[in-house]
Amino acid sequence: MTVERPAAPAATRAGAERDPRAGEQTRIHNIGYRGYDGPRLGRAYARRSLYSQSLRGAYGLGRSAKSKVLPMLLFVVMCLPAGIMVAVAVATKAGDLPVDYTRYAIVMQAVIGLYVAAQAPQSVSRDLRFKTVPLYFSRPIETVDYVRAKYAALASALFVLTAAPLLVLYVGALLAELDFTDQTKGFAQGLVSVALLSLLFAGIGLVIAAVTPRRGFGVAAVIAALTISYGAVSTLQGIAFAQDSTGAVPWLGLFSPITLIDGVQTAFLGAGSAFPGGFGPSSGQGVVFVLVTLGAIAGCYGLLMRRYRKVGL
Repeated sequence: MTVERPAAPAATRAGAERDPRAGEQTRIHNIGYRGYDGPRLGRAYARRSLYSQSLRGAYGLGRSAKSKVLPMLLFVVMCLPAGIMVAVAVATKAGDLPVDYTRYAIVMQAVIGLYVAAQAPQSVSRDLRFKTVPLYFSRPIETVDYVRAKYAALASALFVLTAAPLLVLYVGALLAELDFTDQTKGFAQGLVSVALLSLLFAGIGLVIAAVTPRRGFGVAAVIAALTISYGAVSTLQGIAFAQDSTGAVPWLGLFSPITLIDGVQTAFLGAGSAFPGGFGPSSGQGVVFVLVTLGAIAGCYGLLMRRYRKVGL
């Protein structure tokens, strides 16, 4: 289709005659844009897609080869000691595994913290840096969908990281013909422990990473939060134990994520405590540990919701 320009006023006609473009016609080309008439899949589909994409991204799937190196390496590092323990138990016909299921994640906490520090900023910091968050919230997805998808994806990725070596231990224990009932019970207790750990660590990592769009700052902040808190609590617990203030040892465990999980599983999952002298929380103190852990998870979710209500504007 074509549209002709209206005749210029007489006062400007002389200037137009000197303009070689004055006689040209303006054309509007129809390039065939068509409206979308396919199925409208809605918020649930968008939320599932964001969850799937974020979970795959946590292990570098669908991204460059360089992005796969660190998460896959950490996954191997998590599972390798379990494989070695299983091999030793089978070869020596040991009567039990060297490490309890509930203790494995506590022993490998440094690897878990490094994974959270690497993947939490990758999950949310790039969206903040490139200002794509408002595009997510345009339609049909909403703030609560984004937060739930990201939180669930990182928690699921952490659960895979921490549960896989427990599965290796369990299969190895059955191959070594250890007691089926005891091993199944321990395996189930270990799964409950790492599920709680995954929710707590994912929440803390995402809250810290969502503060800054700079991935490097997010990595450093997450490492500092997890490492410094554990180091400070462990030091204070050691001092309290050395000064015979053993009653303070369990309460100090409330101030670090990993010691929170240690306290919960000591009180309710039959785990041995890693606190100095083995002074873990009692059942009554364990209730406080559970409430603080659940409160921390809920608090992280609330802070993420508050953060993304502002970002989405």
